[in-house]
Amino acid sequence: MISEVPTFVDLQATLADVADDGVAAPGQDVVGLEGVVARAGENGIDLSIVVLDAPAPLDSQLRDLATSVGATDGGTVLVIGPGQVGTFSDSIDRVTLEAGQDQAYTGNAVQSADNFLDVLVEPGPPWTGITLGLVLMVVAVLGGTWWVNERRHRSGDVTDREAVTPDGQ
Repeated sequence: MISEVPTFVDLQATLADVADDGVAAPGQDVVGLEGVVARAGENGIDLSIVVLDAPAPLDSQLRDLATSVGATDGGTVLVIGPGQVGTFSDSIDRVTLEAGQDQAYTGNAVQSADNFLDVLVEPGPPWTGITLGLVLMVVAVLGGTWWVNERRHRSGDVTDREAVTPDGQ
């Protein structure tokens, strides 16, 4: 697959900047974004953040840039541009990444990264509990069905005997 990084991005300089502190961004955002990267680390997520000053011609180029950074450094990569977001991760599924992307369109890089991370660290549905509940419900329905059928057969047997032997025959 050919990745198409925006032409105005110096990929080698971006990789070097990300390798330094996990952030490649304009000076005013670096401290706040380093805090987001640190919070991600506390939650077991290896997060790198790249912020672009200019919009890429194609939205897909931000994902390509994230993929290029992730291919070098691994982990999860968030690329934020004006009105655009791209992500890559070698450990988080695409659905979760895209849910995080949806929350990252704020116009403020630090807030966008915070919102993205909030989605990644929020607990998911309790699948074990849901599965256990469904299994118990199926067992209860099957048990109830068996019990009703047994009662019908027993009452049917009595009715059949009474129908055959009411006059003693």
